[in-house]
Amino acid sequence: MLVPRNWQYTKMNRLEENELYIGIIGAGGFARFATRAFLKAPGVKVIAVTDLNITAAQQLGDELGAMVYETFDELLANINIQLIYIATPPFLHYTQSKFALLAGKHVICEKPAALKTSEAEELAALARSKQLLYTVNLMQRYNPLFKSIYSIIQENILGKFLHGYFENYASNEKLGPEHWFWDVSKSGGIFIEHGVHFFDLYAGWLGEGKIIGACQLPKPHQKKHIIDRVQATVLYDGGIVNFYHGFNQPEILDRQEFRLQFEHGEITMYGWVPVKMKLHGLLQNGELENLKKIVGSHTISYHHILPTNQELKAGYKEQLFTDHITMEHENILGKENLYRQMLTDMITDQHDWILDRRHIRVIDDKNAILSTRMAEEATMESKKLRNRTEIIV
Repeated sequence: MLVPRNWQYTKMNRLEENELYIGIIGAGGFARFATRAFLKAPGVKVIAVTDLNITAAQQLGDELGAMVYETFDELLANINIQLIYIATPPFLHYTQSKFALLAGKHVICEKPAALKTSEAEELAALARSKQLLYTVNLMQRYNPLFKSIYSIIQENILGKFLHGYFENYASNEKLGPEHWFWDVSKSGGIFIEHGVHFFDLYAGWLGEGKIIGACQLPKPHQKKHIIDRVQATVLYDGGIVNFYHGFNQPEILDRQEFRLQFEHGEITMYGWVPVKMKLHGLLQNGELENLKKIVGSHTISYHHILPTNQELKAGYKEQLFTDHITMEHENILGKENLYRQMLTDMITDQHDWILDRRHIRVIDDKNAILSTRMAEEATMESKKLRNRTEIIV
């Protein structure tokens, strides 16, 4: 049903206790995917949709059995909506989040929080002043592999962290030259629009990092200036990580790889929503059984049989190892189903906080701020080298 502009939505006769009533801003493909995942969470109801493309809004509204509004302001006037989910291009996130919070609504926004760190900080402060939820959907921390690797690091199973990388060889087949993704005034650039996910993920493992170098490269042989490759180097406690994003591959070659290198082993994950992990390393007595419990389902390849009394040098000290293995794990859900489950877990986690403020969330407004700050600093650092790199290219 398309609601006329002067139609006033009256309060529902019956609101179920502990249910979460959501209004959707933006009716694109990802909003459709995300809302279906949200609806798998207990108590979640989507009751309203709006989009500048009214046809898209109507289609999504029909699929969800939700009310359709012509404008954002009309949707905000619906007093039954408790939470606004924002799935629009990045340049709209700050304003739409602010208006929703001022209207007394909780907010979950797609990444990034905003194009500037100061705007993300303002939104977080506003939400706290009104005792409202404000979260950006940095859903990578809901991947079971995040928790597994976090435990491996915390328990020092492979020794101290030394070096890592994230390499994103992404497709640009669906990103034509006029797409908003390439317009820095709308997307914020690759670090801000896309890189925030991975800055947040590695910070969850290694703590807050510091940008120590960054660069960007334009598409070659193009009249229109389009940055399609960026790289940043981040210093964490004890080691560095290189982040590379390039949007120039055929879709069939789209691929991503994560790596964390330690004193006596390394962990590799594959895919931008990782479903596969490979761990190769030397383990001390008793660590293999602990690792099996942390990782869950797995296959193990045993390598050289290590002498029981021979010490090997790892880092700068001699250590006694009992196992030399390669362990592999693959989530049986597959990428799409895992992604959907991560979104379901995210909305459940946030809803639990709305119901009980003592609940400690996996992600909150601090993730939104810190990831935006890292991305903004990387963008600023990369611009310092832009003139030089363009001359080279």
